Amino acid sequence: MESTLTALAGQIAQLASVDTAQLERMRHEALTAQAPWKAEYGAYQSGGWWTTSLMNASGDAADVRISDCAARPTELLERMPATAAYLADLGLNYMWVRLARLEGNAFLWEHRDYDELDQVERHRLHIPLHTNSSAFLVTGGTKVHLAGGRIWRLTPTYPHGVCNLLGPDRIHLIADVYADDAYQRLARHPSLHPAVAEALPAAGRTVLAERLETARTMARLGYPEAAERMLLRLFYTYTLPEGTAYDLIAELHTSLGDLEAAARWTAAKTRLLALSA
Repeated sequence: MESTLTALAGQIAQLASVDTAQLERMRHEALTAQAPWKAEYGAYQSGGWWTTSLMNASGDAADVRISDCAARPTELLERMPATAAYLADLGLNYMWVRLARLEGNAFLWEHRDYDELDQVERHRLHIPLHTNSSAFLVTGGTKVHLAGGRIWRLTPTYPHGVCNLLGPDRIHLIADVYADDAYQRLARHPSLHPAVAEALPAAGRTVLAERLETARTMARLGYPEAAERMLLRLFYTYTLPEGTAYDLIAELHTSLGDLEAAARWTAAKTRLLALSA
């Protein structure tokens, strides 16, 4: 397990702790604020993933599609004084700050981020405000529960996905920040505790062939979308080569004679994983 954690060091890590009382104040604000939640990035998710902005270029909380900018507070953050004070105290150079809410039985499919942004050093910080043990992130073939009480650093240029199997809603404060001295001080002692990480088993050819045949049966019975989702969810159960779930869906549609759907999923793999066309 130690070798697994070492390999993951550049992908996911725990940074500084968050004061318990401060965390509770921010959690209360996130749960009670009248936020304009938006379902953006629909191609990346199953449905059930919502965001609202606390800092961005426009100052509009409903503006949630991230871009490079000198972020300023939105009207929502102005109604969340404890959260505003905490962000100010961190003293970071913010690109964008959001609240992200993931409902029960919801998934963010395997993907990479930042491909559309400027090529400068930046980092993504997660502060779990409201979570549960069935909510976890998968990266590097490992499922990681982002437990509360810490700032987490995620490197989203690696393929990753997120799920919340049972609920209740998982709510994280997510801050994309530019690298500077304040960030370097915050990130000087990254760690990953074994208790929050679990390596996923490898999926052999037999397992994948069985799942693909199950998907074919579902599709032939008239449930092609359910078949696709069943294959997409393999990413959260097994260690798979990058993009395998998308390849399986394309193979599913090819075997059923739907070449248009197969091409659509091959294109989705290229887009979501930021691969060269």
